[in-house]
Amino acid sequence: MHSPTPTETADAATDPLGRERSHLAASRAALTAMREDVEALDLRDVTGTWVSAQVLQKQVDERIKALADLAHTPLFFGRLDYLHAISEAESEGSGGERFYIGRRHVHDAGGDPMVIDWRAPVSQPFYRASRTEPMDVAKRRRFGYTGGELTAYEDENLSDPDESDSRSALLAAEIEKPRVGPMRDIVATIQPEQDEIVRADVTGTVCVQGAPGTGKTAVGLHRVAYLLYAHRERLARTGTLVVGPNRSFLQYIEQVLPALGELDVAQATVQELVGHVEVRGTDTAGTARIKGDARMAAVLRNAVRAGITLPAEPCVVVRGSRRWRVPAYELEEIVRELMGREIRYGAALEALPQRIAHAVLVKMEQGGEAPDDRVQDAVARNAAVKATVKACWPAVDPVKLVHRLLSDAEFLATAADGLLDADEQAALLWAKPPRSARTAPWSAADAVLIDEAADLVHRTPSLGHVVVDEAQDLSPMQYRAVGRRCTTGSATVLGDLAQGTTPWATGSWQEALHHLGKDGAHVEELTQGFRVPGEVIAYASRLLPAIAPGLAPATSIRDLPGSLALRHVPDGLDAAVLDACREALDHEGSVGLIAADARIPALAAALTAAGLPYLDPGTETTADARLTLVPASLAKGLEYDYVVLDEPAAIVTGEPDHRTGLRRLYVSLTRAVSGLTVLHAEPLPAELD
Repeated sequence: MHSPTPTETADAATDPLGRERSHLAASRAALTAMREDVEALDLRDVTGTWVSAQVLQKQVDERIKALADLAHTPLFFGRLDYLHAISEAESEGSGGERFYIGRRHVHDAGGDPMVIDWRAPVSQPFYRASRTEPMDVAKRRRFGYTGGELTAYEDENLSDPDESDSRSALLAAEIEKPRVGPMRDIVATIQPEQDEIVRADVTGTVCVQGAPGTGKTAVGLHRVAYLLYAHRERLARTGTLVVGPNRSFLQYIEQVLPALGELDVAQATVQELVGHVEVRGTDTAGTARIKGDARMAAVLRNAVRAGITLPAEPCVVVRGSRRWRVPAYELEEIVRELMGREIRYGAALEALPQRIAHAVLVKMEQGGEAPDDRVQDAVARNAAVKATVKACWPAVDPVKLVHRLLSDAEFLATAADGLLDADEQAALLWAKPPRSARTAPWSAADAVLIDEAADLVHRTPSLGHVVVDEAQDLSPMQYRAVGRRCTTGSATVLGDLAQGTTPWATGSWQEALHHLGKDGAHVEELTQGFRVPGEVIAYASRLLPAIAPGLAPATSIRDLPGSLALRHVPDGLDAAVLDACREALDHEGSVGLIAADARIPALAAALTAAGLPYLDPGTETTADARLTLVPASLAKGLEYDYVVLDEPAAIVTGEPDHRTGLRRLYVSLTRAVSGLTVLHAEPLPAELD
């Protein structure tokens, strides 16, 4: 926070860029001092036990990391000049205040802020203020940087009625900056509609339907950063998690939150979340669809409870010279009561011996004894009680249960009665049942079933907030697996129905949110693109009537004539692809060669033979390697400055059905930020005409 002095005003008038550079240098020096202060802390006299010392040291180490000055990351990217004072300290003056907006808070030796965190309430007008609603802002200044050095600035006089609206050149330049390396933050370019999602309350779940290039992934990550700022203590206690479609995608986005100073956000794929078994097998599309169906939750519930048996014999407990008898009808009442309470199977298993022991204690009291809690615990451990519990409510191992369900046709038929028909049950059963759960060829869908069974036995711990990206590709059972991780917290759901490329892709967000356990969540639609050129998104949108007829076509603020090139190559497709890659590499930035999965080995060999180094998806680019060879199945969520797309027809036919193939093609067509070259020997899909 700062109110300019008359001297500073004069300096700004004669050398405004120099003054801003001086403030940047002073802010960097202040950040260094903040870091040195933390590094100089002596914890020897303030810690108690060894455990508390370790906890405090970890907090100090994390604080030091959060205060790192990243040389090529601007410390501030904007400035707000308010018409009136904001803080109480300045309220008596007639002038306004000035705030520099950056990625983190920086203060001077006296504790006065030199840079305000972008998440602070006072920073909000930087993203929301407009000429029609200036929010008491006289001037908004944006800064341009080259390699970490402040090189330009641009002003918007929001309270000047005589100044006309114009598009920010610096904002456009930041949006269009070449993509080299992993995904970076968009904190300097957040748009008003994105900011509303970012700052939505932590108690509510938000679903974002976002067309390609609308920044939905970045919005979700910045929302995590904002929530950690606004609700630090709450989320530090309960935890946050980002769920992505694959490890390549998570590697691509993993630097965004650390760049914003947030180091303690877990990242995982759905498969990693449910990693109870090693996945070694695969399912057909039809079988995977059945295993992912929400009906499987009821099948598993029936299977878990299948072993419950109403007692037919009394339980007789011997203590000393006396025998205490709980008749079968009393035991049946206890078991039925636990069955009707709908508590977790494991919790009921733990409660049952205590309930039987309590019945024994009542009889002991009636017999003139005065037992206490220690006696009840001893009775609960009695061999007769344990035997009764084992007979009535046997322990369940989730892995062994699912193994039996997929191996034993009779057991499956009983659990699936009225839920799955005979053909569906047959599709679930292993053709050759493995001898044990340890040797079973578990598939990814099986792991989700085991996770469901595990939750039926013991409740899955809930986090404070979960972000799930590319959510349109999850099955109902996968939604349930993610939802279990935020039953007492909130979620941010990100996706695009048009990019659903699994056989079980969701048909609507309402359906998806229901399976997630977040009925009634707010659904926000982002249709204005900031990344994909208008010419490219318009071409890709030709597929929308066939793949997602209910969605509005996306638009783009970026008009780049010549950004799309279509090349029919009847002969020598591989050579033409290599030439297109070389052309793309002549430009600055990253290049993605996207092709059907089946074409990847041939293209990899061609690139190697031609001496063109290439990377795997998610790998950081270098000066010597800016080309990434991308299987179409892994392209989702990734961005490249220039994309060379190989044989669209092969991408379509590489999927189990035509609609899924067209959706995979839609994803592949929308990965380019600056230019897309499509090469094909076969005719293009009719939907692109």
